[in-house]
Amino acid sequence: MSLAGRHVVVTRPAGQAAHLATALSEKEAIPVFYPVLEIRDLDDVAPVLDAAIRLENFDLAVFVSPNAIEKALALILSRRTWPAALRVAALGKSSERELARHGINEVISPTLRFDSEALLDLPELIDVSGRRIIIFRGDGGREVLGDTLKKRGATIEYVTCYRRAQPQLDPAPLLKLWEEGRLDAVTLTSSEGLRNFFNMLGRLGQAWLKKTPAFVPHQRIAEQAQALGLINVIPTEPGDDGLMAGLMQYFAHGNSNTN
Repeated sequence: MSLAGRHVVVTRPAGQAAHLATALSEKEAIPVFYPVLEIRDLDDVAPVLDAAIRLENFDLAVFVSPNAIEKALALILSRRTWPAALRVAALGKSSERELARHGINEVISPTLRFDSEALLDLPELIDVSGRRIIIFRGDGGREVLGDTLKKRGATIEYVTCYRRAQPQLDPAPLLKLWEEGRLDAVTLTSSEGLRNFFNMLGRLGQAWLKKTPAFVPHQRIAEQAQALGLINVIPTEPGDDGLMAGLMQYFAHGNSNTN
């Protein structure tokens, strides 16, 4: 197998890395866990609980990530059932799996790209004039989804249901693999995570990273990586399946880490 024995860094947050790690292991690769985003609970959950009381007032609920689903529904469903009439939209297969785990199976979701722009292209989000839409997300984040829906005539309410932070991790295990020539690839699944990763590695790790094949499932992450000086950035199709296909194709062609 083209990935057999390859050390591949998995940078997804703890608790979200298992799917990709399992796929790598099935191809005899060696996943190296190094979460670059830490998902933290809110200090004050009152806004989420307030939104839970008022769910019937909305026409559509949008969850921007699996983290938003997990954190919001843990609070909401402990106090009430999800309104049968409230439609749900989300981004990507991971979010669909997380919603299904909570019993929500009818989901508006793009199938080709898993970003806000792809969601906004769906027919259900084109004509939203007069609609009331609630968006569950982490602190901060991109505003393109809400801003575009407002321009289309919707009333938007944001609910923050988790906080993101940069983990405090020792990069020594990665540096050791790099020094031994055994760190073959990294996977990077968000622009914020990439920036954290770069900061966490320090100058020596950054120098190694710039020469390491970096697999990214979105052009926006690729552009961020190139801006940071990474010279071997490989865009893939969306999601874990896209990352796996990109990794297998790259190494099947005899490519190797050039460190």
